[in-house]
Amino acid sequence: MTLSLCIVGGCGHVGLPLGIAFANAGARVSLLDIDEERIRQVQEGKMPFLERGAEEALAAALESGRLTLTTESSALGESDVAVVTIGTPLDEFLNPHVLSFDKFIDGLLDTMRDGQLLVLRSTVYPTVTGRLAKRIVERGLDIDVANCPERIAQGYALEELAKLPQLIGGVTERASRRAVELFELLGARTIILEPIEAELAKLFANAYRYINFAISNQFYMIARKFDADFYRIHAAVTEDYPRLSDFAPAGFAGGPCLLKDTMQLAAFNHSTFALGHAAMMINEDLPSIVVSDAKRNHELSEMTAAILGMAFKGNNDDRRDSLAYKLRKLLTLECKRVVCHDPYIKDPSFVSMEEALDQADIVFIGTTHREYKTLVIEQPLFDVSNFVKGIED
Repeated sequence: MTLSLCIVGGCGHVGLPLGIAFANAGARVSLLDIDEERIRQVQEGKMPFLERGAEEALAAALESGRLTLTTESSALGESDVAVVTIGTPLDEFLNPHVLSFDKFIDGLLDTMRDGQLLVLRSTVYPTVTGRLAKRIVERGLDIDVANCPERIAQGYALEELAKLPQLIGGVTERASRRAVELFELLGARTIILEPIEAELAKLFANAYRYINFAISNQFYMIARKFDADFYRIHAAVTEDYPRLSDFAPAGFAGGPCLLKDTMQLAAFNHSTFALGHAAMMINEDLPSIVVSDAKRNHELSEMTAAILGMAFKGNNDDRRDSLAYKLRKLLTLECKRVVCHDPYIKDPSFVSMEEALDQADIVFIGTTHREYKTLVIEQPLFDVSNFVKGIED
């Protein structure tokens, strides 16, 4: 019997690659989403965001008839497995809004039935999985619940879904067993954890990366303060020295996960997470440090600034929580004019790379897109990541 899945948030960055992968692995997949424009795009075989290899895989899934799309929540009750890719939202104070997540889940449970497996795939506040299982019992439903957090690098989901071990945090042994069988369809190795451990594993992983970026950014700031070249130091201490092989370059640490998950971990620990809070202050302050550096030697009020790259990371089209936009806001206050270019983001206010460089008196690298790697910038260049060549290099 063919396994059937309904993926809630099925046209998003987490849900869509997952649905394509399961459909091409032989499951019947229904992508449930409220974004009708995205549904139309996907039905036409077009990816709404950059995901390597996805256009071909999407075409194969649609052609097989195993991948369908819908806005009707009734699709949940018709599936064997419901995969939720909507995480715990944050409020204006960066605290998790658990009650709104509960309300969202209650709406889903209204359409679900006994015998289903409910998988929480996106980040949730720790203890939410166990709380959800209790609420299901209180409603008189017999639904297995498992937390199976995604850990893919955005843009590489189809490659990593089968390659990376999948963490399985079932509330019961039966739930864990069913979740293991689900991800074994993709050929993935699985690791069994308790639900709270699976929840914390995702937060630990993202907070660890965020803190590591902050370490490099703090070192960069110290080096700049004393007119030392951070990247000469970085090259010297990492060359043939394996104990510093994970010493990251400096750069903007943005995106929809790292900061959010670090703050969720802090909130869970009753706002006692000194490393996390310090990392947030360092990483979020980096755009203002860059602008301050530029102001020391340049009269920005008389200059047109160009920002190359507006996505939150290189070779990607996701602008969510990109610090390049914070940089733009700061430069808009200081400069005569600011122009932006990004080869992956469609924005009518952006200009071509040629126009940006032609109009610019000063250039800032916002994102390390491969298209910029071979540029030789003649104008004053501010590039925290040391990715692009300036005229003096």
